[in-house]
Amino acid sequence: MDTKLFDSELKIMEIVWEKEPISAKDISLIAAETIGWNKNTTYTIIKKLIEKQIILRTEPNFVCTTLVKKDEIMRIETKNLIEKLYNGSKKAFFSAFIQNETLTDEEYSELKNMIETRYKK
Repeated sequence: MDTKLFDSELKIMEIVWEKEPISAKDISLIAAETIGWNKNTTYTIIKKLIEKQIILRTEPNFVCTTLVKKDEIMRIETKNLIEKLYNGSKKAFFSAFIQNETLTDEEYSELKNMIETRYKK
């Protein structure tokens, strides 16, 4: 899956990931309360997510469940960000990240272990 999700779509996905299975009506109520959207806006975005095959609609009651896991979307969105802002360079992305962030000793150790584990030869 390489479908681009817009910020509005990601907001709806967060609701669905957290509450699924959930009716479109309940999604619209949560979106109205947390984001300030009206029912029509929410339903339009849900329809787009269904068309992109990110959400499955089942009846009765227009129940929505996800077809794509959150970690998959996070991986794709991160890849797109690196492509867009860092010309595909993971090194440039990571360099910018660590230059602008203060890591705790624990975070540093965890990142170091992740890299060493992933690339152990």
